[in-house]
Amino acid sequence: METFGGQPNRIEKNTIIKGNITSEADFRIDGKLEGNVKTSGKVVIGKDGLIKGKVECVNADIEGSFNGELFVSELLSLKNSARIEGTVNVAKLAVEPGATFNASCTMGKGTAPSTSTHKLQPSKVNEPAKVS
Repeated sequence: METFGGQPNRIEKNTIIKGNITSEADFRIDGKLEGNVKTSGKVVIGKDGLIKGKVECVNADIEGSFNGELFVSELLSLKNSARIEGTVNVAKLAVEPGATFNASCTMGKGTAPSTSTHKLQPSKVNEPAKVS
């Protein structure tokens, strides 16, 4: 995995995190995250990975599950085992046959929110975070 601005971060299988993560480095999630991820790098959700919440990133590769709001300023790549639900805002989208994509989707440059004008709010259990 190519890194942007630092060492890549990993949430390993059998790990559960509830909370928000902000970083300038890439992230790989093979465990479960209930909360928000905001990074100027790439987010990878492994085959056994799950994110419930909001993700803001430059690129994303998803093999596992995502439920919430997803803002990708460049390329979102969904592998054949991916399961997506919620709202997706992306510049470019690549979907392999077999992926499940049950989301409302907005495509085009400039669809992601500006990182300087939005603050991440703590999420409630089973609810995506609110933007203020």
